[in-house]
Amino acid sequence: MTIKQCAFATAIASAIATYAGPVASAEPGNPGLPDMACGNPASLISDIQGAGDVSPLDDENLVVEAIVTAAFNGDDGLGGFYIEAAADQRDSNPSTSEGLFVYAPGESVTVGQRLRIAGEVTEFGNLTELTNVTNLADCGTAPLPAPINITLPWASANAPEAFESMRVRFNEPLTVNDNYDLGRFGSLTLGSGRHFIPTSVAEPGEDAATVEELNALDRLILDDGSNRQNPAMVPYPSPELSATATVRAGDTVNDLIGVLDYRFSEWRLQPLSAPSFTQSNPRNPSPELEDSGNLIVASFNVLNYFNGDGMGGGFPTARGADDAEELSRQTAKLVSAINALNADIVGVMEIENDGYGDNSAIAQLADSLGGNWSYVDPGLPKLGGDAIAVGFLYNADRVETVGDAATLATAPFDDLNRQPLAQTFRATDSNDAVVIAVNHFKSKGCGSADGANADQGDGQGCWNPARTQASNALVSWLASDPTGTGEEDVLIIGDLNAYAKEDPIRALANNGYTDLVAQADGESAYSYVFFGQAGYLDHSLANTSLAPKVADTAVWHINADEPRALDYNTDFKSPEQQASFYAPDSYRASDHDPVIIALNMDSASLFDRADLNGDGRINGRDVARFILARLFGKASVEHYDVNMDGQVNFQDLKAILEAARTR
Repeated sequence: MTIKQCAFATAIASAIATYAGPVASAEPGNPGLPDMACGNPASLISDIQGAGDVSPLDDENLVVEAIVTAAFNGDDGLGGFYIEAAADQRDSNPSTSEGLFVYAPGESVTVGQRLRIAGEVTEFGNLTELTNVTNLADCGTAPLPAPINITLPWASANAPEAFESMRVRFNEPLTVNDNYDLGRFGSLTLGSGRHFIPTSVAEPGEDAATVEELNALDRLILDDGSNRQNPAMVPYPSPELSATATVRAGDTVNDLIGVLDYRFSEWRLQPLSAPSFTQSNPRNPSPELEDSGNLIVASFNVLNYFNGDGMGGGFPTARGADDAEELSRQTAKLVSAINALNADIVGVMEIENDGYGDNSAIAQLADSLGGNWSYVDPGLPKLGGDAIAVGFLYNADRVETVGDAATLATAPFDDLNRQPLAQTFRATDSNDAVVIAVNHFKSKGCGSADGANADQGDGQGCWNPARTQASNALVSWLASDPTGTGEEDVLIIGDLNAYAKEDPIRALANNGYTDLVAQADGESAYSYVFFGQAGYLDHSLANTSLAPKVADTAVWHINADEPRALDYNTDFKSPEQQASFYAPDSYRASDHDPVIIALNMDSASLFDRADLNGDGRINGRDVARFILARLFGKASVEHYDVNMDGQVNFQDLKAILEAARTR
């Protein structure tokens, strides 16, 4: 052997002796068995993980030796445990993780153990695992590696790979953005701050896409270390979820420590201790209006309020409550919420479209509210052909209807968009009226959408042209005085299934309507949460005549921020949870928050109403003015209904004479 050959052989031997890469180590004298002697060379976890999404050693059988950092074995856990490399087994590459999940459901291990494990490297849903464990040796105990300090948002979509299956710590508070799956899977969605629907804060297209990308990089699931569905004890907030102990979207969690995990296409944190939540977004027992005006209008999507046959039977129906018990629970929550609104008029969406008889859903809800609550009957068997409809509830002690209840059944309200309902209302102590139109535009669900109505990828979803057509048609219809009162003040309310920056809302703005929710709350406004992003589908818009009379607008956050587990449904809940999750209160009465609009309508005394010519006196001139207006058909309800009974007749002349005598 030459000197060069000798040197080369020595280098090869040295490399083999120090290499700790993929080692399917054989026991000396037993070439078919893995080397399970503690301290012998073993594969590095960093080599198994690699710097990419998938292990470069996928499907290989090998041996690792590392420290148990978290154990979630058993039927209630994840079926395995996490290990991390000791300090002397780590590489210097910041892109490779030093942690690994070991799938071994039957093994009982302890945090702090140093284990030597023989198994197969597999990718399970893009989580690198060691599975098919054939041997496991106890190599004593070892200090736990310190958790790695990390922050949100991620620098890139692949950035979390460097910490996969490692212990990590978030020193900064994280915000709860979604609790939709809390009751079902024991999980919450977190971010560095509150996330908003892209088209609620940015123009559709590139700007909205940028917001979407940023939201995606700022997303982490706080899991519960379990594969269970519908856990008997929902762990958040500690010790468990209940109707009075909730985690709301907008709350924060502090100093989180756990194992960074990847399951079901999401990065997750499996916590190592009970997270500590702060009620950063507490419940408000009533809406917060700085100025309540003298007429309060509310818009409320009541989430499929169906009442069976109206006599306690007829369940299940197409939507809503499955039985009479669920209906009772649903009704109690809605009654609590509507009464707490302290509204004079409530426009509702998603109420069963079963007419206006005594057994109808809207009649039952009005009756359940107590007092002198009534509802608007447009004189039709049903309002269009959809399963759900819009409607009006109103407190007849405080307001009265004026003119006709009107609807529009022609395109684009003959098929896709639900028919609107318009009614003029007037407070009982005022002669100033307002036309209110309640609406529910076509949803964003695609279904049969095609052509321009298909998703254009700009963030507005499907059926955007159909909703925009509805906005334009609604404006034209309202300008035609559909209620026959001649009233100029108009308020549009309802679930328009469009966010603030989308075309249907811009169409209304271009026609002179002011977005009152945006005016009140700006870009932080929301009434609904979808996939961990907040925005508002529930709108209130005033025309140029009404806008100066708006005292305040508020969204009462009683629903969108609450876990759906707290609603009226009994599905997927144990008998104990059906009791502990439920309260007959306002919270999670629906999935949409109600919008409240306070108006300062003119309040006129009998003298003011009887002084028809406005000269500060009531005399024969006012009587003559009334008679001539009646004679020539000019006596409008708005100006000549002196006794405020909704019509102009001889009783108004008597009221003028009465005002003259009492003056």
